[in-house]
Amino acid sequence: MAAAESGLTIATLLAELEDLSRQHPDRVLRLRGHLPTAPLAQELPPGAEPGDAFELLIFRGFSSLTTHPTAFDPDRAALPEGTRLGSAELLQAPLDPLAERSLAGPGPVQGFLDNAAWRG
Repeated sequence: MAAAESGLTIATLLAELEDLSRQHPDRVLRLRGHLPTAPLAQELPPGAEPGDAFELLIFRGFSSLTTHPTAFDPDRAALPEGTRLGSAELLQAPLDPLAERSLAGPGPVQGFLDNAAWRG
């Protein structure tokens, strides 16, 4: 699902999720999807190809790509417009790759715009 289908831009959607994550410092939200293809791919993360799968973590108000370098500009959204969001999963923080604890999801990203969803 593209963010535009929900009426939000990618930048607005990420900003709202980042704001919610500040209120839940013991939670990490993992987003998965695909980067846009041409002609929407002008602002891809460094090293990314159009259509690449991505994974993005949102923790304590910050977004960071785990599959591609994240631009060091807090005023710029970590994902470009046209990105296809696949799913979101709420995880217990701090993350332990050997013992990840899923609290909710995977499910639609829009479901995590509700503060109650972050309680897991």
